[in-house]
Amino acid sequence: MSKLIIAEKPSVAKSIASALGASSRADGFYEGSGLIVSWCVGHLVSPLDAGGYDERFKKWRYEDLPILPDPFRYAPIPGKEAALDNVKRLMAREDVTEIVNACDAGREGELIFRLVYEMAGCRKPVLRLWISSMEDSAIREGFSELRPGAEYEALYQSALCRQRADWLVGINATRLFSVLYHRTLNVGRVQTPTLSLLAARDAKIALFQKEKYHHVRLTLAGAEAVSERFTDPAEAEQAAAMCKGAAVICTSVTKEQKKEQPPKLYDLTTLQREANRLLGYTAKQTLDYAQSLYEKKLLTYPRTDSRYLTSDMAETASCVIHLAAKLPPFDKISNFYPLVEAMVSDKDVSDHHAIIPTMEIEKADIHALPLGERELLLLVCCRLLCASAEPYVYEAVTAAFDCGGHSFTAKGKRILAEGWREIERIFRASLKEKPADGDGGTLPDFTEGQVFDGAEVSVTEHFTQPPKPYTEDTLLSAMENAGKDDKVNCPKGARDGGLGHIPNEAERKGLGTPATRAAIIEKLVAAGFVERKGKSLIPTKAGINLVTVLPEPLTSPMLTAEWEQKLTEIAKGGADPDTFMDGIRTMVQEIVSTYSCISEDGKKLFAPEKESIGACPRCGQPVYEGKKNFACSDRSCGFVLWKNDRFWTSRRKELTKKMAADLLKKGRTNVKGMWSEKKQTTYDAAVILCDTGGRYIDFKLEFPKNKRS
Repeated sequence: MSKLIIAEKPSVAKSIASALGASSRADGFYEGSGLIVSWCVGHLVSPLDAGGYDERFKKWRYEDLPILPDPFRYAPIPGKEAALDNVKRLMAREDVTEIVNACDAGREGELIFRLVYEMAGCRKPVLRLWISSMEDSAIREGFSELRPGAEYEALYQSALCRQRADWLVGINATRLFSVLYHRTLNVGRVQTPTLSLLAARDAKIALFQKEKYHHVRLTLAGAEAVSERFTDPAEAEQAAAMCKGAAVICTSVTKEQKKEQPPKLYDLTTLQREANRLLGYTAKQTLDYAQSLYEKKLLTYPRTDSRYLTSDMAETASCVIHLAAKLPPFDKISNFYPLVEAMVSDKDVSDHHAIIPTMEIEKADIHALPLGERELLLLVCCRLLCASAEPYVYEAVTAAFDCGGHSFTAKGKRILAEGWREIERIFRASLKEKPADGDGGTLPDFTEGQVFDGAEVSVTEHFTQPPKPYTEDTLLSAMENAGKDDKVNCPKGARDGGLGHIPNEAERKGLGTPATRAAIIEKLVAAGFVERKGKSLIPTKAGINLVTVLPEPLTSPMLTAEWEQKLTEIAKGGADPDTFMDGIRTMVQEIVSTYSCISEDGKKLFAPEKESIGACPRCGQPVYEGKKNFACSDRSCGFVLWKNDRFWTSRRKELTKKMAADLLKKGRTNVKGMWSEKKQTTYDAAVILCDTGGRYIDFKLEFPKNKRS
C-alpha cells in the first residue's frame, strides 16, 4: 500500500521525494519507500467562467446582472488538463490508500489541493504536511508529524470564501461598470480599494499648497544653532539683524541616554518593503526571489505574516546566526554576541514563523546565485543578525542658546554602543548605500552659561513639502494597515530598522494578504490604472476616474480590510463562511440595483483622449491620428495624410506617427529603406510635403548629394 504525496510544484515534489527516499522517477511522479510523490502546477482548477453557467452570460448586458451561481462550479484551467489528469489517475490507483496534501502550507496551498481532490471525486483519507522549510531535515520531521486533513477544513473554507467573493465582486462589478461606461473597467474586491489609496494620495498632492518659512541660523564653535520657524520673512531678517554682533549665551545643555531596540525579523510584507526601498525590487520580484530561495532550501517559507520564531526554533536559529555572520560582508562585524530570546514568541506565530535563512547557507555557493536572489538572501541574513544583536545606545544632546532676545537650539548625539546599527551600516556599505539618517553629529562640549562674542548669522528659506507619492514600500505598508487609522503610531521604544514605524503586535486588518499584495499591484499596472515612475506608483487618469465613479463598498480600504479580517477569523474557525458569503451576495445585489444608468458627464470620464501630433499646415488646428490617417480636427479644412497612400505603398512603407509629426513640423521626414520598383533595390531619401490645397497631398523626394533614384 502507498501514500500519494501531492506537492504544489514539480521542484518541491523533487525535494520531498529526495528527502523521503522516493528515488524512482516515472512520467509525472516519483516512487519509492512506499510513497508516490507527484505535483500540481499551481492552480489546476478554477471557478467556471460566467458563460459556462448560461450561454446568454457570454455577452455583457445589464439585464443579466447580478450573476450569483448556486452552487459554484469548477473547470480545469486551460493548458493544465494533462497535469490534472495525472494527479486524478494517481489518486485513483488501487494501491494508494492515503493522500498527503503537501502543497504550500497556507490558504492558497490548501485551496489548490482541495479543488483537485474534489474534482477527482476522491474520497480516500487525507493527511496534511505542514512545513516552513524545504531542508531535508524539516521535510522528514514534518512527514513524521502528519496531521489529519480535516483539521484544516476552516482554512479551506476561508480560501474558498476569498475565491468566490473575488469572483462575485469581480464578475458583477466589472460587467456592470464596463456596460455603463462603454469601456472595460476591471474592478476587484481588493485591487480597487488599493487603487483608492493611490488616488487619495494623488489628490492630496494635487491640492497641496506650499508655504514659505524661514530659519535664522547661528554658526558657533563648529556647530549650528537654529531658531524657531518664521512665517514672515521680515521678522526673520529683523531677528538676524538683532543677532549680528550680539553675544550668544548657552542657556541650557541637556543630555539623555536613548536606546533603540533591534528590529524584528521579516515577514513577507516588511521584506518586500525593505527590498523595494534598499534594492529597488518590486513586491512581485521580491516574492519571486524569495520563493526561488525557498525551493533551493536557502530560505524558510516566505508567505508568512509573523515576525517571530517559535521556542523550538531557538537552537536552530542560533546556529544559522553564526553561519550568517561568516558570510561577507558580515564577517567584518566586531564583538558580536547574538541574543536569540528577543526573536522568540510562540503566541505571535500562527501558521509560519518569520523568514530566516536555513542551515543550507553553510554549503551553498552564495556568489553563484542570480543577483536578485543573492541580494535578497543577504538582506534576510542582515535582518537576522540585526534582530539578534545588542541595542543601539546613544546620548542625545540638546543645547539651547539666547541671542538678541531670540532662542536657538543645536542638537547632536554621541554613540555609546553601536549595537545592531553596526551590522546595518556594514551591509549598507556593501550596497554602496549611505547609512540611515541620524539625529545630528557630535556637538562641541557646550556648558550652561557659556558666552560667545558674536556668531556668524544667516537666514535660510524653506518650503513646506507635499505628501510623497506612494512607492511599493509605502503602499505595502498602507495596504497592511488599511484597517487602522491613516497614521500608524509606533509603540514607544519600538523601531523597525529604517523601515518606518510599523506596529509589531497589533492585529492587522489589511488589504489582501502578504502572499497576494504583490499580484494586486501588478494587476493595477497591467490594467493601465497605475503607472510606475521610478520607484513611485502614480494613478493614471483612468484609475482616478474609476475610483471616482465606483460606490464606497468597492473602493473603501476600511471595509475591504474588515472583510479580510473576517476571512482570517473563518480560517481560525471563529466566523461562519455562509454568513460572510451572504453579505457579499447582498452587497453585489444592492450595487447592481442602485447603478442602472449614468449621467452624460459620467460617460465623458472614460472617453478616449486624442493626442495631437502637430498643427495643420492649412488652418493651424490640431491634427489627430485615426485608424487609417492623420487628419485635421476641422473637418471643413480637408487636410489629411493617408497611411496607405499610394506614394507609401508603392515604396513598401507605411506612414508612421513620427513621420507624420515630422512632416507637419518640418515639412520633411527622412525615410530609410524605400523600395524602387524600377531598380529592384532599396534607397534612403528625405520625403518633402507638397500641399497644394487639393483633396490629396503630394510628396517629392530629396536625395543626399551624389545619389539618384
